[in-house]
Amino acid sequence: MGLIMQKLSVILIMLLFSNSAFAGSCPMMAKKVEEKISSAQKLYEEGVNAHSMGNHGESEKLLKEALDLFKN
Repeated sequence: MGLIMQKLSVILIMLLFSNSAFAGSCPMMAKKVEEKISSAQKLYEEGVNAHSMGNHGESEKLLKEALDLFKN
C-alpha cells in the first residue's frame, strides 16, 4: 500500500503543477488571437472596399488571405 500511495501522491502533485504551468500561456494565446482578428479585420475591410470599387480579383485575394489566417 505504501508504494501505491507514493505513486498516487506523485501523480497528484504533477497534475497540480502542470495546470498552473499551462495557465501562464493563456495571455500569450489571447494576444495571438487578437493579432489574427485585427489582421483579418483589416484584410476584410480592404477586400470589401476593393469589391465596391469593382476590383473583384483583388477583393477575392484579400478575403482569401483573411480566411487563411484562421487555418493555422
